[in-house]
Amino acid sequence: MVVRGRGTGTRMSRMDRRAQIIEVATTLISANGYWSVSLHDIGVECGITDAAVLHHFGSKENLLLAVMEHRDEADRSALAEALDVPLEQLYESIPALALADVCTAMVGRNARQPEIVRLYTVLSAESLQPDHPVHGYFRERDQRAVRTFASARVPGGGTPRLARLVLATMDGLQLRWLRDPDGVDLVGEWEAAAAAIIPR
Repeated sequence: MVVRGRGTGTRMSRMDRRAQIIEVATTLISANGYWSVSLHDIGVECGITDAAVLHHFGSKENLLLAVMEHRDEADRSALAEALDVPLEQLYESIPALALADVCTAMVGRNARQPEIVRLYTVLSAESLQPDHPVHGYFRERDQRAVRTFASARVPGGGTPRLARLVLATMDGLQLRWLRDPDGVDLVGEWEAAAAAIIPR
């Protein structure tokens, strides 16, 4: 069980402590950005020392990568479940799935986790700087997303250009939803956009 909270000082197993640190780091970075969060901030929220955070991850950069890998793994699992395909066959299954269905599953999940969408949005913008710890990670992630979306089934066949257009639309709608969550219906706006840009 993961325990969060300022100054808990609770003894945990190694696995639970790592999960707690990742969860706290996720929350703080999504709210403040990577550069504005220190290991001390994370340690205080976990009720442990800076050295204890370093003991588990070695560096702040390694912790950030662990956060990203954890979130990507959770998102892949959720997407596989939503699309009713085995996790280990997710990417191999995409060419047999309609692009619209893949996107609907992703947007539906994102609509239920604004903090995680904010994390990716903040880090995506920050990582445009070449010296950012996840600059390469986001570049590779974007390239993989384009390949994946381009491989999904659409009438006439998918293309990288269509994949980029779909991803850009999704990202733009999510940004506006984060700014005005009560005024923007992310799922409804996506459905309207998808009807206009994805061939049926």
